[in-house]
Amino acid sequence: MKILCVDDDKTTRKILSLYLKGKGYEVVTAENGLDALEKMGTDNINLVVTDMNMPFMDGIELTKTLRADPNWQHVPILMVTTEADEEEKKRAATAGVDDYLVKPANAEQITASVKKILKKMFSGGGEPGV
Repeated sequence: MKILCVDDDKTTRKILSLYLKGKGYEVVTAENGLDALEKMGTDNINLVVTDMNMPFMDGIELTKTLRADPNWQHVPILMVTTEADEEEKKRAATAGVDDYLVKPANAEQITASVKKILKKMFSGGGEPGV
């Protein structure tokens, strides 16, 4: 399983990468949504973990772009963000995010969410949305 971790903060990308690599996942990183789209085109990504607030293209726009593309619309998306407001969570769900965690999320929360999303994906568990 290959996971794309998208966050403009280098430390956060490194931490997410370490968490997920420690659980046996292959990890690719990107600095923002535009960088992520480039990586989506060159890597066979099975899941995206993205921040919401990033320069150039934020996590909401990235999600909308992926959901609008027939090649990527099936790829599950986990948003890990500092935005704890219910309105932001609703906005993410409307865009097509599969799960939503508020930072600081620990390794157990992130890996549990990834497992839940992947299980749902492989069991044919329905449409995206939090």
